[in-house]
Amino acid sequence: MNAQWSRALAMLPDRLAAHLGVSAAALALAIAVAVPLVLLMAARPRLRAGVLAAAGVVQTIPALALLALFYPLLLLVGGLTQRLAGFGVPALGLLPSLLALALYALLPLLRGGSDGLASVAPETLDAADGIGMTRRQRLLQVELPLAAPIIMGGLRVAAVWTIGAATLATTVGQKSLGDLIFAGLQLEDWTLVTAGCLAAAGLAIIVDVALAQAETGLARGQPRRAATGFALLVVLVIAVLGWQASARPPASAARPVVVGAKNFSEQYILAELIAERLRAQGIPATVRSGLGSAVAFRALAAGDIDVYIDYSGTLWDAVLHRTDAEPRAEMLAILRRELPARHKVQVAASLGFENAYALAMRGDAAARLGITSLADLADRAPQLRLATDIEFQQRPEWAALQRVYGLKFKALTAYTPTLMVRALTGGDADVITAFSSDGRIAAERLVLLTDPRGALPAYDALLLVGPRRSDLAARLAGLDHRIPVELMREANWQADRDADKQTPGQAAAWLARRLR
Repeated sequence: MNAQWSRALAMLPDRLAAHLGVSAAALALAIAVAVPLVLLMAARPRLRAGVLAAAGVVQTIPALALLALFYPLLLLVGGLTQRLAGFGVPALGLLPSLLALALYALLPLLRGGSDGLASVAPETLDAADGIGMTRRQRLLQVELPLAAPIIMGGLRVAAVWTIGAATLATTVGQKSLGDLIFAGLQLEDWTLVTAGCLAAAGLAIIVDVALAQAETGLARGQPRRAATGFALLVVLVIAVLGWQASARPPASAARPVVVGAKNFSEQYILAELIAERLRAQGIPATVRSGLGSAVAFRALAAGDIDVYIDYSGTLWDAVLHRTDAEPRAEMLAILRRELPARHKVQVAASLGFENAYALAMRGDAAARLGITSLADLADRAPQLRLATDIEFQQRPEWAALQRVYGLKFKALTAYTPTLMVRALTGGDADVITAFSSDGRIAAERLVLLTDPRGALPAYDALLLVGPRRSDLAARLAGLDHRIPVELMREANWQADRDADKQTPGQAAAWLARRLR
């Protein structure tokens, strides 16, 4: 078995159990909300259209956006998140995932419940009233048994939707099978992607088959068949939890340090490097990867993660909300002063390399067109196609390039970082936004265009420590100015290359050996 499959199988038990847990909890919450609403709609038919329309509006919001919105909303309710944290429910991960997924599951539950009750024939209701049944007796003994097949149909749809959408919970810090999918996409590790997709699909299919069995049993008046379907769900839960327990390492009494990571190779590698460095000091550590850029800093400041790597230009814009340009040294000094004052976040180390935005071209194309700088590019841009990462076109760097150099391209297309490079090498783009520590720069013979007018800010890699574990600053200070950009590029290339691809953990181990 190769390293990729070994890594996928090692990740599966924990992620599968977390995925099943958050899906089941969200579905249970949605049912708890849907039941009184369905009964209210049955008693007041005029409410039906409004309630279903409101639930339908939620469905029009992409699941990823709904998940991302809940985390900052929860942080605004500071007292609530602090109280929940006291019960072990952090604002990062479980809570936003639970609320967003529950909202997403509401529409099929509401529609199935209201359609099921509406399907009961009026003469049946009249007969129940005629023999003196109370409203409660009629509901429990007549309406619900007759409506059960339709209600179960809505439950099946809600369950499958929830399990599918739960893969996106990775972006807000919730463990799920999405961890494998997102990591695999960024690393071009298709084994991870395949394992995550198959596990999510298999989980949805098993749950759907079990609920279908229960639905058929209820429709045909076969209680044993219905019980078999629900028993299959119990067996599924026991099997998944048993697999997780057998694969779990011995528990430590101390709360592990949570090392955060955004969703690209460099972040995965550095997170593994930090975690191993802490474990070597006897400190248990775990990695929460795949975090959205905005989520990561908020999670650190809120204490949901304890340490992660961010970049000076990102912090300058997204956290301090500064749009002015300052020299690198001054920018770092301001960040070291302002982050603790505003957010109780320390800059524990500047790692020694910069992961800055730049525009890049294939070396042969740049030479043929005589382009070495952004100023040269400005004249040729109207005939060229630009490929960017997903967020660049909304960032101030893009506005600065347009303002300073007057760049206007023939076409603009957004990609994930990995596919962006492939677009350039495959001839679908002429220029891309690149990152100065990307290992593919040398491997693909790319040329970074110089920025003679200083439009792009510095992006020094900074190790940030949150308020809950300020002691980590001293423990990790040995990383200060230890990683030159050439070394980081080589480590990144080990995880990004097609042949003899390394896992982020292996690349981190290689990097750690070079730092001794």
